[in-house]
Amino acid sequence: MSRDEHERTLGQGPGPFVDPDRTGGRGETPSSTALATDPLCLVIQQRARATPRSYGSRRVPRASPSAVAPLVLLVLLVALAGPAGAQQKRDETLQSEQKKLLQTQKRLKEEREKAAAARARETSLLAELERIDQRLAEKQAEVTRLAARIKRTQSDIATLRGEVTRLEGQREGQEETLARRLRVMYRVHAQGGALPLILSGDDPVTRAVAVRHLASLAALDARLIREYRGTSERLADRKGREEARQRELAALHAEAQTEQAEVDREAAKRRTLLARVRDERAYHERMVGELTEASRRLEAFISELQARQRKLARVPPPKGGVEPPGVGFGNLRGRLPWPAEGRIVTTFGAQVHPRFGTRTFRNGVDIEAAEGTDVAAVYAGHVIYTGWFKGYGNLIIVDHGNEYYTLYAHIAEIEAKEGEDVRQGQRIGTVGDTASLAGPRLYFEVRYQGKPQDPAEWLRQRG
Repeated sequence: MSRDEHERTLGQGPGPFVDPDRTGGRGETPSSTALATDPLCLVIQQRARATPRSYGSRRVPRASPSAVAPLVLLVLLVALAGPAGAQQKRDETLQSEQKKLLQTQKRLKEEREKAAAARARETSLLAELERIDQRLAEKQAEVTRLAARIKRTQSDIATLRGEVTRLEGQREGQEETLARRLRVMYRVHAQGGALPLILSGDDPVTRAVAVRHLASLAALDARLIREYRGTSERLADRKGREEARQRELAALHAEAQTEQAEVDREAAKRRTLLARVRDERAYHERMVGELTEASRRLEAFISELQARQRKLARVPPPKGGVEPPGVGFGNLRGRLPWPAEGRIVTTFGAQVHPRFGTRTFRNGVDIEAAEGTDVAAVYAGHVIYTGWFKGYGNLIIVDHGNEYYTLYAHIAEIEAKEGEDVRQGQRIGTVGDTASLAGPRLYFEVRYQGKPQDPAEWLRQRG
């Protein structure tokens, strides 16, 4: 058979890629159209045309189906792997971007929370000073209370110690008396007891007297023993109470030390805050602004108090700028007594800070005085307010009639009661440093119809 006939014989048989299902199981050869559209067949045909069949006279056999199938599968996998790998890369990139976005959102949330916390901490300087002053006052009051308790406990211990000493002396005397009685009784028993003494005489009267004497001695001995026991019990009670008081005193001392440490810490916070206000421009300017606002609030508050007083007295508002006749408070310009012993260190009116150049206006004067110095009412009047006012500390306002008022601030201890009448020179409080930026001092104002007056023009001249 020639080579052409052999090839035609091979081409007529069913090939290796014939699908039995498509030929109906009869071993029929698929149509040329089906073979042309089958991608696997196309690949095989292309490879068959591209591969030489012989080299010289040597014939090269055709590739078998078992050898071609892995190659076709590899080609298909490479073709399919390209789009799948690209999709996977895109998914990984998307996940990375989403992760970065989440991290950015998390950082943004943390920064917002930090900013909110910073704003919450950034309270006003006056509010912070007020909080420190009030806590400091509470701790100082607690220390004072503990000191009073310690003093009372020490007094009780001293009293108990005196009673113990007295009872110990009393018991020593009783012990000596009982010792003498025991020695007598021992001698009596050494001589045979009391019975021979009773029976030694023939006279019944003598025996009766001896019996009565012995009975009296026995009663005396019993009383001495009872008294000794009572003294011992009282002595043990006093010693027990003294020991309990000593333990209480030790506990009070420990508690007082703890409270004093709190006082020292709050005082240190206060000093730190005031140092910043004094030395740092930003803090100083903030404080100046807040004090100015506090002054406005005080003026509005005084106006409210005036309106309330007029309503209670059913008096119409006065005409502005018209002063009443020179009577009462209005007649004492330049002759009012000083509210506290001291000297004016901050005057009334416009003030310029020597370092920062800030300008403020003082509605009153600062009188420098030792802490605890008495503060007295400069004229008889009615106390219309006592309490804490932001920027002024403990504040007392007295209505002197005819639209005249005096104000006393930075008070340590308020002794006047709101709603009571006070006389001229009456002690209404003590000098302190509540809400003061410069230590213990009394802030003093004089107001007429709500307007501040220069207190130096109302106080009597010294020296």
